[in-house]
Amino acid sequence: MNSGHWRLQPAGRVAPRLYPWLTEPDSLTARCQRHCREFCIRPLCEARLAPLAEARPRRRLPVREVLLVCDGEPVVFAHSALSTSRAGCLGRWFAGLGNRSLGSFLFAHPQFRRDTLEYCRLPPGHPLHRRLCALSGHPWPALWARRSRHHLGNASVLVCEVFLPAVEKLRPV
Repeated sequence: MNSGHWRLQPAGRVAPRLYPWLTEPDSLTARCQRHCREFCIRPLCEARLAPLAEARPRRRLPVREVLLVCDGEPVVFAHSALSTSRAGCLGRWFAGLGNRSLGSFLFAHPQFRRDTLEYCRLPPGHPLHRRLCALSGHPWPALWARRSRHHLGNASVLVCEVFLPAVEKLRPV
């Protein structure tokens, strides 16, 4: 299996319990909320960084990194990057999220448009994988991720979601 390259379909074997999460067409926040009693967003970093979900990051942009946590267990690492440092109302929303979900804004706003989902199995050397390990202090194995760009007017945000092993244990409540 060729890991580390973004594709329009998951390439390689995906665990049966992970596949519905990986290919969820709607908000992962909403899906998490249906699968746990207590859901929260745990902010990790808000800074100007090189977007790690792009093949060749061009410059430092506003980046937000969070964990989606179900019943105290981190299940998804999200790395989101604005397309420009001056993104109008999208930039203001992005900067003011705090411990709120970006997905709750993206999927609630009727003018947002989402591009096609892309998938990748992140090997331990991938920049996103290294970042997750550094932030969490945990040496994760290869992990599945997906990304998509959400547009609002002339601005956009690239959202990359990395699925942690605990997501496979979640059941609807």
